[in-house]
Amino acid sequence: MNALPPVVLDLDDSIGPLAGELRIPLQERQEALRFGCGLGVMRGLAETLDARLPAFERHGTVFMGSGDFHHLSWPLVARSARGRERGSLRVVVFDNHPDNMRFPFGVHCGSWVRRVALLPEVRQVLVVGITSGDIGWRHAWENQLKPLRAGKLQYWSVGVDTGWSRWLGLGAAFRTFADTEALSEALARHLREQPAPTYLSIDKDVFAPEVVRTNWDQGRLLESQALRILEALGGQIVGSDVTGEVSAYRYRTAWKRWLSAQDGQDTAIDPVQLADWQAGQHAFNQRLLEHMARVG
Repeated sequence: MNALPPVVLDLDDSIGPLAGELRIPLQERQEALRFGCGLGVMRGLAETLDARLPAFERHGTVFMGSGDFHHLSWPLVARSARGRERGSLRVVVFDNHPDNMRFPFGVHCGSWVRRVALLPEVRQVLVVGITSGDIGWRHAWENQLKPLRAGKLQYWSVGVDTGWSRWLGLGAAFRTFADTEALSEALARHLREQPAPTYLSIDKDVFAPEVVRTNWDQGRLLESQALRILEALGGQIVGSDVTGEVSAYRYRTAWKRWLSAQDGQDTAIDPVQLADWQAGQHAFNQRLLEHMARVG
């Protein structure tokens, strides 16, 4: 699928030009969609994607801009799931965070995974590369436990104490590793041994800062380790998206300003530093497309 033209959902002007791209300008929806939105707003976006995107078999990786837009993966996964048999689609998410947290106002960039796990066509969601304390015992109550208990969601993490999961009988949903090398080896083996049609979603905050810079707290995954996982998925990827660009934005909506501040997203980025980070992001995006084209 990745020899097909990449798609840019251009919400925040953060994504540089990509060869052969289909670019859809959506800047007017940035305020409504960024960080989180109501379900009606998300339905409106899904309708727009249906109207403006070719069938998912005829386009490649979708780039969505800042990690503040990762919840847009939900309608993209839903598009690729249509017409598939029940329980036939696997979803692999590269992310430093579980994105399975409670959120009472619709859906946001940290809560969308539960929505994907509820899709009947989805067999299981694997969120891999987590180093965030979001899955530690202090935040256990914030995690949506139902998809973990049902076996539809697994966390693959590094360096996080997840002992609380065993107290609640959820140990099978947590795979914990000493380092990203061990995680990438185990995951690559798992994906080769259990092939399945797979939707791949990459939030670049999963990577170590020396690989690429984002403005979220970052994980430890190396590019070579990600490539090992991609190679194990050779011939299995049926859809994909990428978030984690760096962009600066000041919300007009007070509740979004408050919630984003709780996640440390209210810190201004120096314009020179922003330009440097975005140049690194652009180079990484091009390498990522090359990697994905090689594995098919």
